Amino acid sequence: MKKNFLTTLLLGLCTVSGAQTVDNSTITSFNLDRYLGKWYEIARYDHAFERGLVGATAEYTLRDDGKIKVLNSGHLNSLDGPYKESTGKAKVNKNGKPGQLRVSFFGPFYSDYYILDLAPDYSYSVVGSSSPKYLWILSRTPQLTPEVRSKIVKNLQKRGYDTTKLIWVEQQL
Repeated sequence: MKKNFLTTLLLGLCTVSGAQTVDNSTITSFNLDRYLGKWYEIARYDHAFERGLVGATAEYTLRDDGKIKVLNSGHLNSLDGPYKESTGKAKVNKNGKPGQLRVSFFGPFYSDYYILDLAPDYSYSVVGSSSPKYLWILSRTPQLTPEVRSKIVKNLQKRGYDTTKLIWVEQQL
């Protein structure tokens, strides 16, 4: 009884405070070797570190120490705009859960990288974190078919994500 009361109280506080509750559960199986390579950013939530970036990609390669090199790049404001890139590193989360990585662009400080959805053929990926404030849709190609895009958006809505906040990233064809 006491546990139910506390759960109800916490849920009520989250609702009153406007906190967004999402299902950020990750995929149940994952093959890192298949995930490595180049991904095109199809959509994302807005953040200062990517604001104005178009033609954005993420490239993952295995490093000699077993960690993953992360190279994020794109062009500022237009596909002909100044090129920007940021290099970081990622590692498999120590908790051993499939689809949960940790990524760092600032020294020893790591953030969650949760793979929420992954096509069976690794053609698209949906990435979030332990916070509902972060969300990306990635693809192996610069565009998704309307059917796949719609399926991803519907799944994100079912999980509680606000898909109206997605920024659809311009990509070269």
